Amino acid sequence: MIELGLSRISRLLQQTPLTWKAIHIAGTNGKGSISAYLSHLLTTSGVRCGRFTSPHLIDRWDCITIGERVVQESLFRQIEAKIKLRDQTLGIGASEFELLTATAFEIFNHERVEVGVVEVGMGGRLDATNILSDVLVSVIAKIGLDHQFLLGNTLEEITREKAGILKRGVPCVIDGTNAPAVLATLEDRIKELSVDAVYTHPDAPDEHSPSLGQLFRHIDVQPHQRANMCCAISALKLAIPKLRPNLEVDPLISQLSRVEWPGRLQKIALNPLVSRTEPILLDGAHNNQSAEVLGQYVDHKLRSQRKPVTWAIAASRGKDIASLFHPIIKAGDNVATTAFGPVDGMPWVKANDPQELASSVQSIPGIGDVKSFEDDILAAINWACTKANSGPLVVAGSLYLVSDILRLLREAHKQSGHPAEMR
Repeated sequence: MIELGLSRISRLLQQTPLTWKAIHIAGTNGKGSISAYLSHLLTTSGVRCGRFTSPHLIDRWDCITIGERVVQESLFRQIEAKIKLRDQTLGIGASEFELLTATAFEIFNHERVEVGVVEVGMGGRLDATNILSDVLVSVIAKIGLDHQFLLGNTLEEITREKAGILKRGVPCVIDGTNAPAVLATLEDRIKELSVDAVYTHPDAPDEHSPSLGQLFRHIDVQPHQRANMCCAISALKLAIPKLRPNLEVDPLISQLSRVEWPGRLQKIALNPLVSRTEPILLDGAHNNQSAEVLGQYVDHKLRSQRKPVTWAIAASRGKDIASLFHPIIKAGDNVATTAFGPVDGMPWVKANDPQELASSVQSIPGIGDVKSFEDDILAAINWACTKANSGPLVVAGSLYLVSDILRLLREAHKQSGHPAEMR
């Protein structure tokens, strides 16, 4: 059971003041990409930077990076043990995410980072990360309907929760592509706090930086990532003067094209896990907004081959299956349904019943073959590879499914004697 609040994290970190400044990022979609862009650019510019995102991708500690490198497992376990002992000694009863947040923040102290790029776990106002006080800039990414059982049933209610990270005296960056209801709610909070706000406009990148406009004209950047890049650059321009007053941001912008965010529109070959050699598309889309982005990409990039798309899907329990998958899976497509396994450190996350997924997908008019594989992910992938032949294959519906596949692939590489870096 998730119970939001700041009292437990406050007690966990009461005796250890944070020694670094933060960039704090909230939103429904785009937080991870924005944090990746910021971490990469700060590190490139010589700033010692830590990054904390959630959930983890393959191992619990890979959600924490120092200078763009995943923190060493030994250090993570050492600091985590200290935090858990403190929790037990003081009788705090902190949640798994609160323990992880405290561990990340203590690691940032230990590693003497200058800046921590911190992604909100859920919501904002009562999220454990909102214990941050020395914040350089707050960022609000794209907001949509998600986690309604905790954050509210309307865009306005959810936006108010996410706007809870805004603080007096701290400038903020707002993704200007947000819905009017979101922008209006944010504007009310911004006026209430009298904070300086920058609204990003990805259709006019030169307003943010001439170098950003040049980048967009020379490389193929997806629309949602244009918005995320604009947010990152705007946040960096607000933060850098407080860190490196003489550093120019524009020369760093070309570095954006080198940043990869695993599990989001990721092209990857799955051999030696399976015999297929052609790359597949791996995407953790798990809500309506991210699924819409995935659907647009698939329609534009993959359906141009004029072959049906084959899907391997899973979803977390509680998701609206029809609204998640029906808009992106089309007539003639083939679908394998499966279930991800237990999520380390997140025991409350459960997979939806694959049979239920299959029944929902089968109602799509003109759908091709649909088959449920229960929790046998490898069997689902093998079937999907056979169905797709050399045609397009997409894995989607949950970042936890993506994680399981990447772990299976890592193990296959180890067994083949050719270990591969997954992240």
